[in-house]
Amino acid sequence: MMKPITAGEQRFVPTMLGLLISACAVNFCSAAEDNNGIDGVAKDAKGVAKDAAKDTKGAAKDSVPAKEVPQPRQASAPRAATSYLIRVPIPIAGEVDTRLKAMIGELLERWEDAAGRPTLVLEFSGGDEGLQRASQFERALSLARFLASEKLSRVRTVAYLTGPVRGHAVLPVLACEQIIAHPDAEFGQAGLAEDALDSTVRSGYVEIAERRRTIPTPVVLGMLDPQLAVARVQTQDGTRFVLADELSELQKQAAVRSVEQVFPAGQLGSFTGTELRVKYNLATHLVRDRLQLASALQLPVGTLEEDPTLGAGRRAVRVDLSGPIKSDTVSWVERGIREKIAQDQVNFVCLVIDSPGGSPTDSMRLAAYLSGLNPSEVRTVAFVGSEARADAALVALACDQLLMTEAAVLGGPGARRISDQQLEALRTAVRELAGTKGVDWSLPVAMIDPNLTVQRWTRPGTGEVRYFSEQELAEQEHPEDWRAEGEIETGNGVQGREAVELRLARFTVADWEDLKRMYHFESELTIVDRNWAHTIVEFLASPRIAGVLLFLAWFALMIEFSSPGLGLPGFASAVCFVLFFWANFLHGTAGWLEILLFATGLACLALELFVLPGVGAFGIGGGLLIIASIVLASQTFVIPRNAYQWSQLPTSVFMLAAAGGGALAAMLVARRLMTDAPVFRRVALETPNEQQLEHLRYHEALVHLDYLVGQHGVALTQLTPSGKAKFGDARVDVISDGDVVPRGADIVVIEVRGNEVLVRPLEIA
Repeated sequence: MMKPITAGEQRFVPTMLGLLISACAVNFCSAAEDNNGIDGVAKDAKGVAKDAAKDTKGAAKDSVPAKEVPQPRQASAPRAATSYLIRVPIPIAGEVDTRLKAMIGELLERWEDAAGRPTLVLEFSGGDEGLQRASQFERALSLARFLASEKLSRVRTVAYLTGPVRGHAVLPVLACEQIIAHPDAEFGQAGLAEDALDSTVRSGYVEIAERRRTIPTPVVLGMLDPQLAVARVQTQDGTRFVLADELSELQKQAAVRSVEQVFPAGQLGSFTGTELRVKYNLATHLVRDRLQLASALQLPVGTLEEDPTLGAGRRAVRVDLSGPIKSDTVSWVERGIREKIAQDQVNFVCLVIDSPGGSPTDSMRLAAYLSGLNPSEVRTVAFVGSEARADAALVALACDQLLMTEAAVLGGPGARRISDQQLEALRTAVRELAGTKGVDWSLPVAMIDPNLTVQRWTRPGTGEVRYFSEQELAEQEHPEDWRAEGEIETGNGVQGREAVELRLARFTVADWEDLKRMYHFESELTIVDRNWAHTIVEFLASPRIAGVLLFLAWFALMIEFSSPGLGLPGFASAVCFVLFFWANFLHGTAGWLEILLFATGLACLALELFVLPGVGAFGIGGGLLIIASIVLASQTFVIPRNAYQWSQLPTSVFMLAAAGGGALAAMLVARRLMTDAPVFRRVALETPNEQQLEHLRYHEALVHLDYLVGQHGVALTQLTPSGKAKFGDARVDVISDGDVVPRGADIVVIEVRGNEVLVRPLEIA
């Protein structure tokens, strides 16, 4: 018989039931926030209950229109992202584990008040076999124990394999609760560097495998010990991985339905990424890039961050980009950042943008430079307090993070109209830039192209939200899985709050001081200013001035060749060459390679002219080296691989044409003087003057004996009437004017008729 409920118990039951319902609602909300990758925000009990009901009916589908997306918390309180990526350097040796633990420890402090479960992705890129062998067991085990410790129990740890991971670098992967791999990644051969496996190493691997159970222990031992054979068996209780001893016991019990060999004895076990996921189901997803990685983790695009300042402190600078964007402005910004990174080891660059746009080509050049900075070494943050219109928006979006005030404008019409031809080139460049940053390209392109239609798309069942144009949607793996939910208006740009909703910006802030509080900057950042040296370098490195320098350098050099010795033209040529390479060296387009190529080319030409004239190989080779040095000094790439680089190639060709034009002009101007140079006398015939030409014509005729008229000589033979006579050192055939002249008689020339020389005895004359 049931006992009656007392009045006190009647009051107690509803109270406990209410508390239970509230707790369930809170837990359900936290789980939903974790699955959807949304930053934790404070919600009241009514909002939690409403969201839970909507998630139950819609199977976690996110169906909130763009304008109803929850707003981020006020910027006055520092906010931490809930998903970070850290690259794990291989080999894991020296102080690598200590640095990584310090970086993760700093993240744990940032996540103390985070709602939901943060995500930590560790990217393993691998390396050659020598690096894989160099990972130290003690360091790898220390990092693995930290990752599997209670401290990280509230963090979702993900191992992201993009290349070969072998040796003891396998241990930290085992310590993560989830593995995601590139199809071509390799994972295994943990005992690669162990000649003799001892019990300490074996127990360390077993400890991590048993603690996380991401990879079954028999599989882990098969990757560690080449003497062990591993099989996958199907029993009445399901599928499991076993070693040979356990397989024998199961077969004795007749509990095995099927056996599949995983690793044979005699070799270290290893998997490809495809095998991990498709064949053995040991990885949760296969992805090819970070965009797919974010989708697999159900993280909003662009929210997986990488912060090189973790564990190292921020060495920050501020760069102000205001007014129309021009070539010289972009040049000094690039050079200023490059100098600070090289000289002061800066790892945090804050770009403060207030620009209506300007030159699309130069904006894209700066965007390409910023996106090309190694995110594991330098973090870039853009702050737009007023506007970053038209092509200036590309610069802002190229940074790792974008922060805006609520009234700031991103994209839309700017200072200049972008032509259709420029727009086509920018579309291609922006798509490449988006691929580099791991984000969708439609919205960034829409910031400069008012005719591009972008819609909000959701994937039923997962709640994933993306923003695609029709073209980008067609490029997705399964475009039929997406459902359109409305067009996004971007024709006049977007303001700060909307930019956050569209995931173009990370947060909104009140002002610059608010940004400093967010990143815990207590004092003002060092400002990168343009000085007189920057101005001079920009002037000399501009295409027009650099072209003039090359023209004058080669012109003066050719003039120097036309006169013996080292004179003023040679000095002027040297100064022009030095200014050209110095300006481009400081400008960042030339390095020591270009200078060495130029010097080697000149040396080869000198060998051809002074030492080995006529060989040809040194002359041709030297000329090609000089051409290569000029081209490479005018650009930052060797072979153009994207739209921006192709657009810069004509500048390099212009430099080459200027150099060739200077040489040709000098040759035309100094044509008459060229053969006076001692250098050219070794490789070319001298051009004679008019007097020399007349003299040559006279002496190159068959016979010219007119000069003998009136000269006295001696008959060498008897002249009857012809014979030979001597006039000085010359022996000449002569004819007597009629009389016989005896041998040895003195004679005189009285007339020359072509080949005939008429003489008569001297006493008669």
